[in-house]
Amino acid sequence: MEVPSQVLVHSAILGIKGGEATLLEIHPNGTYELNLNFGTKIHRVLLPVEATVLIAKDPEEAATPGLEVEP
Repeated sequence: MEVPSQVLVHSAILGIKGGEATLLEIHPNGTYELNLNFGTKIHRVLLPVEATVLIAKDPEEAATPGLEVEP
């Protein structure tokens, strides 16, 4: 995932499902650095990679039929 990137965040730690955020950095210590929207304010947070799901806010374009993707 590119940085910065607009993402949706799922985090049981914060009780968030689909929260809007900007991914700022993926740290080697195993945390995501995000600007996370809380109501009308934006807060900088660090969340553990192993307990956080990030989904790109913008969907990928549909694959072309018949296009083969090599592993």
